[in-house]
Amino acid sequence: MRPDTSPRPAHPPGAGPAIPPADPRAALLQDPNFRWMIGGSALSMLGDQFTLIALPWLVLQMTGDTLVLGTVLALISVPRALFILIGGALVDRHSPKQVLMITKYVNLVLLAALAGLVFAGTLSLWMVYALSLGIGLATAFSIPAGTAMMPSVVARPQLQAANGISLGLRQLTMFLGPLLAGLLIALFGAGGAGHTAADAPAHANATGIGIAFALDALSFAVSAWTLSKVQTRAGLSAPTAAPQAVLASVAQGLGHFWRDSELRTCFLYWSAIALFIMGPIHIAIPVLASSSPQLGAAAFGIIVGAHGAGTLLGMVVSGMVPRLRFGSLGMTILAFDAIIGALFMPLGLITAVWQGAVLMLVIGLLGGFMQVSVFTWIQHRVPPALLGRAMSLFMFIFMGLAPISAAVTGWVMKSITLTQLFAASGGTLVVLAALAFVLTPMRRVTDAAPATR
Repeated sequence: MRPDTSPRPAHPPGAGPAIPPADPRAALLQDPNFRWMIGGSALSMLGDQFTLIALPWLVLQMTGDTLVLGTVLALISVPRALFILIGGALVDRHSPKQVLMITKYVNLVLLAALAGLVFAGTLSLWMVYALSLGIGLATAFSIPAGTAMMPSVVARPQLQAANGISLGLRQLTMFLGPLLAGLLIALFGAGGAGHTAADAPAHANATGIGIAFALDALSFAVSAWTLSKVQTRAGLSAPTAAPQAVLASVAQGLGHFWRDSELRTCFLYWSAIALFIMGPIHIAIPVLASSSPQLGAAAFGIIVGAHGAGTLLGMVVSGMVPRLRFGSLGMTILAFDAIIGALFMPLGLITAVWQGAVLMLVIGLLGGFMQVSVFTWIQHRVPPALLGRAMSLFMFIFMGLAPISAAVTGWVMKSITLTQLFAASGGTLVVLAALAFVLTPMRRVTDAAPATR
């Protein structure tokens, strides 16, 4: 994502002397249409981080049961996993803006209802289940719609810079959001743990949690308004090809990805990571903060925020030294994953907030560095007509499979300790990276695009 290598639009015939191209990021930020879209998107992503912190904390305060927490996360993840590929095909068939607008209104209603029930003290566990299910269904369509929106707003030569701004803002919200949410819950009170679902709202001061949900609902309202201001480029807001049956479209995309050996290898490897590693993170980190007297809600936010800060820093470093590799792209991915696994293993032994923050900061730094390279590699590898479905599959792996594994983790934690869980998860990642190096062609994956496509 370097300005001096981005393709430039042709100089209009009949115009005056060509003016040296400016920084594409600066040019994008001068475009009101792009500012409307990116501003609303950033606000919505910030609001999402409030719910990311508030929802697991709410469940733990209501029940103190990791199995219930895993069930809530599964109710969000299962419909998202089941429908995200269909959502990607529908977005390819219809207008991304239209689909995204509908999902914003749906999420506004769901989060406002959740906030209202918390404030009123009438929230019960079945309501949390129902609202979580609704959020998961809406997310299955909002994720592919949001990903497909950018090409219909900015010109193709500006996509690289536009994606860089969007990813950077996303990581910035992942840093600021958990910090603000954790401090908000700690400041206004999160209630006492150990109450049942029936009496927790009556006995606990859940003001901070309610405010967090309300702020997320407000972010959806404002971002829906900013999205209504966005003008899509003519001919790109909807597909020009004849409509194809949704399931046939999904099957076509999956068939193409399976026939591409490098895509197949990477997607299978990332699926294994999501199932065995990412799921436990969703459960173990909040439980670690909740069960340790020296930690708490603010510490939870700081630890998660440190991971977001590290990811943002890793993306910045990737922009500065984009060709930093340990051999090939695949070798670098495997090496970084092995290091991340080794850093994850001692998390269960931390006794202070700074220890968890440092470990998660470095983990985020390594992951953020590779995220830009992987995202760009997929964009180069996949034909444009299949890119929406490719990104849906990529997001299905990390946003669909991981929380499903979190539900299993909640059950597993009935039998093992937090220290054992962190050690087993980190060790599994090291083993997976080693097996992928020995048994798969992943180490030969390079940054170069295929010779023909």
